[in-house]
Amino acid sequence: MTSDSLLQVRDLSVAFPTDDGVVHAVDRLSFEVPKGRTLGIVGESGSGKSVTSLAIMGLLKRGSAQVSGEIVVDGLDVVSAPADAVRKLRGLKMAMIFQDPLSALHPLYTVGKQIAEAYLVHNPVGKKAARAVAIELLGRVGIPQPDRRVDDYPSQFSGGMRQRAMIAMALSCNPDLLIADEPTTALDVTVQAQILELIADVQREFGTAVILITHDLGVVADVADDVLIMYAGRAVETGSVRDIFHRPRHPYAWGLLGSTTRLDRDRTRRLRSISGTPPSLIQVPSGCPFHPRCPYAERVGERCRTEAPELLGSDGHLAACHLEPVEKERIWVEEVRPTL
Repeated sequence: MTSDSLLQVRDLSVAFPTDDGVVHAVDRLSFEVPKGRTLGIVGESGSGKSVTSLAIMGLLKRGSAQVSGEIVVDGLDVVSAPADAVRKLRGLKMAMIFQDPLSALHPLYTVGKQIAEAYLVHNPVGKKAARAVAIELLGRVGIPQPDRRVDDYPSQFSGGMRQRAMIAMALSCNPDLLIADEPTTALDVTVQAQILELIADVQREFGTAVILITHDLGVVADVADDVLIMYAGRAVETGSVRDIFHRPRHPYAWGLLGSTTRLDRDRTRRLRSISGTPPSLIQVPSGCPFHPRCPYAERVGERCRTEAPELLGSDGHLAACHLEPVEKERIWVEEVRPTL
């Protein structure tokens, strides 16, 4: 971890006790995000991406979730800090764009009132000044006629406009850290591009650190600087975008790349799926959690089933896999890359 990182996550674990057993949603996760950079967190549904974002924001209910490790934002450890201190940090230093804006926005309050409220919490101004800020923010994120639309309700906005309103709310206090959880889900391709460009514009203007949570590798390739690939609550590979897309080191990363459409390939070529399904987080497989689905586990043998691999590597490119580095390079070059 470097001291100049805006966000530092160290050995984060999150578990939820249930009647069926303990759900290990996040397991000893560590990463950092420097100011002005974008980290893309990638993985299948159930890999722990959204739980990680909620833990960073301090939105996991204490008592219902068992959280350990450290999440340091602006010098404050979100895990151990009092709830009031985290609440003051939220909105001012860090903000989140939720996956479903229709659920995140209150249906009985106007969009402008909700943006103004977010501003009022951290600024000693009156309601009139806060309303003016809300109008300005709506215009800034591309809402037409913001002075009129400020009094509309979320149900009167389209999906893309609701997402823009969520971004306006998140930006109301110019936070240093912006977390976007699947911000383009259920939006058409044109609106997706506009939303991603809007987030990129904000980052360029204010030097904001961004965490982009998605399952879309195409989006990650386009906007992220660094990538964290998660599986069964754990980090299985981290590195720069170039590292992950040009020389990935984990079989799960190979599978994700093989299941992604590419414009430079024949459209008749079938996508490659990853066999099997993600494991239950109540009964995570022993050893490497990916070994039941990994086509290369037999080349390592019993070690994959009994020993959890460490996240190892060099130059910031780390992978948790028992395959020897030379063997991984050979498999990628000779077996995997030619088939993508």
